[in-house]
Amino acid sequence: MKVHGTTDELGFSAIENKVSMQDWHATALQLLGLHDDELHFDRNRLEEKLTATFETRVVQEILS
Repeated sequence: MKVHGTTDELGFSAIENKVSMQDWHATALQLLGLHDDELHFDRNRLEEKLTATFETRVVQEILS
């Protein structure tokens, strides 16, 4: 079992090592052998990034 970060005493919000939903998606795509920066889809004739427009990162700390 791997634990990443800590939460408050009730477990409602992260206190340290916060990870966004986009970061989790980028990490899952990395495990599937896909690069999140290269994945786009067409939505209303606009090319959108699969992991949103925010800066994302692969959470390397949970992969080791």
